[in-house]
This record gives sequence, structure tokens and C-alpha cells, in this order.
Amino acid sequence: MRVSYVLKAVSLTALLVLFGCKDKQQQQMPLQLVGGAKVVKKNVPFNLQVPAKITGSLEVQIRAQVGGILKSRICREGQYVQQGEKLFEIDPAPYEAALTRAQGNLAQAQSELRRTTRDYNRMQKLYKDGAVSQKEHDDSLSAFERATANVKVAEGSLHEAEINLGYTTVKAPISGVVRKEAQSVGNLVSPSGESSLLTTMVQICPLHANFSVSGSIWGSLIKGHRSGTVEFMKPEDFKVEVIMSDGSVYPKYGKIIFVDSSEDALTSSVSVKAEIPCDENQKTLLPGQFVRVKVIGAEYANALVIPSASLLTTPSGSVVYVVKNDKTVEVRPVKVELVGDEVIVHSGLKEGEIVISEGIVKARPGVPVNVVLKK
Repeated sequence: MRVSYVLKAVSLTALLVLFGCKDKQQQQMPLQLVGGAKVVKKNVPFNLQVPAKITGSLEVQIRAQVGGILKSRICREGQYVQQGEKLFEIDPAPYEAALTRAQGNLAQAQSELRRTTRDYNRMQKLYKDGAVSQKEHDDSLSAFERATANVKVAEGSLHEAEINLGYTTVKAPISGVVRKEAQSVGNLVSPSGESSLLTTMVQICPLHANFSVSGSIWGSLIKGHRSGTVEFMKPEDFKVEVIMSDGSVYPKYGKIIFVDSSEDALTSSVSVKAEIPCDENQKTLLPGQFVRVKVIGAEYANALVIPSASLLTTPSGSVVYVVKNDKTVEVRPVKVELVGDEVIVHSGLKEGEIVISEGIVKARPGVPVNVVLKK
């Protein structure tokens, strides 16, 4: 019995010594080194970047206004032309003949007017002297009035002939790029139907960027502005930055010229149009291109910001690891909004608190850490 008691005492002593050594080792283990960042308050640009399509600011169809044989094409496809430059010529011969005929008709009408004017003046004198009847006087007056009307008709026909002759020279109604021709030289064109289309022109200075803003983003923007969390610049100070498909940035800022007054029920978005300045000789931006646009002019005012690396997403929501004053770690749920490489915190954190942004896998809730603040 005594030997058994001694063995039990020795075993108990050994266990106490062993556990005591482990506790001592745990107390002497160094704290895990993690990187941290303070929750700061600052203004953050409202990140609004969406796809857009580039179009010409004006696109017109060049159509024949008179019929005839297309005699010549003066412009080249893809050429930039100024407003008023000649593009096509329709055979003018029939219209030159019509103009000559109209001029002759006007001359005849004017001659007849002069004759009836003389007759009417003589008839008035004779009528006052009682030498002619009332009917003869009225007939001379009617002849004079008909001749006057015929002159006006002839003048109108002459003016119409001049207009039609002018239409045989097709000029550019705008300054822009001439697109692919629709009719070849020698074709018979008409002022109506498919054969009337000669080509189209696109005005590329300025260009337009057409894009849509989702209703949710638009709503948060307006709601934030009303609550004071989002500040707007003056409408004329808003800028539109064009980002090309290769990631390069177009060198000139655009401006917003149109915002739809209602939301599209099918796409749940608001249509916006921006005007992009350009040079007529540039080939960087062309109508039909798809780009991305970044709207600059709104920002979150005095927002609480943390690095995006400090945010963890769980099935129950977003959380961050907060380092408390005693250096222990606390897991805290937050409501946030991701803006670029930063996170705007709407609730869950206060200014000056420290969150872990590097080495989160080393941290454990309730366990102290050695945090090194990162800028």
C-alpha cells in the first residue's frame, strides 16, 4: 500500500511540473505580428464608371432632291469635309433647259402684262368720257388682273427651276466625315425611294458618349446628396473621362449634356449623354466604339475609410478584425461600400480605431497581437 501511494504521489508531481512548464512556455511565446490601419475620415470620390458607346454628335443622310443621272462624285469615302463643300453632281442639262423655258415664260407673261396695262389705262380715260361701256371697261380690268397673276406664276416657275438646278449640285449640310457611298456614278437617282440615298455623313466634332446609370446607383447618389453624405460639384464642373478598350485614357474631358427625366422600366437605368471634344483629324475615338466612362464631380463627404484588404466577407455579412486598446482582437460586423481599393464604412466603426489589414489569418478573436500601423 505504501509503495502504491508513493507512486501516485510521484505521478501527480510529474504532471504538475509538466503543465507548469507548458503554461510558462505559452506566457513566453511572442505576440503575432500583423499589419493594421486606422479608420480615417476623408472625402472620397464617388466611383461611377460604366460602359458607353461613342456616336457622332450628328448623323445625316445625304439624299438626292431631284432625279437624274449621277454625273460625278467629288468627295471620297471617309473624307472629312466642311459644311457647304460639294459632294455629288447630278446631270444638270434637263434642269438648265427647264430654267431657260421658265425664263421665256416669264418674259412672255411680263410682255402681256405691259400690253394689258396700256389697254386698261386707255380704257379708264374713255370710260370717264363715256365713250365705252361698263362691260368693256370691266373686260380690260380683268385682262390686266389675269396678266398680273400670270407674271407671278411665271416668277414662281422660274424660282422653282433655279432651285432644282441648284439641287443638281449636292453639298455637305454639316462638317463631318463622308461614309460609304450608296450610289455609284452613272446610276439613275430619284428624289424619292431607295435610289435617293447617296451617302451619310457623321459629325465627329464633338462626339457623344451614350451610357446608362443603374437605378440603384442613381438612387444612392441622390439619396446621399439629400442626406449630406455625398457632395456635388456645380453641373458645369462635372467631367467625363473616357477610358479606351486598352486601358488608356482619352486626353480630353467631356461634359454631361443630357440626363433623362425618367428611369427606363425595361433596364432599370437612367440614360445619360456626354459631349466629348475632339479634333477632326484624330482617329482615337470613332463613332461606334465601345469604351468606359468615368464621371467625376461627386464625392463622399467626411466618410470613414479603411483599406479593402481589411474587409472579410462571411455568409452573414462583412466583418473586420478590430485591435482593441488591450491589443486583443475583436471580430466586428460592418456595413460598407467598396470604392476602388478603399472601403467606406457606413456603420460598425469609429474614427481612430485600428483594423487588421495584413496577416488576418494569424489573428484570433480575444488573443493579443502586435500590430504595426500601415499608412
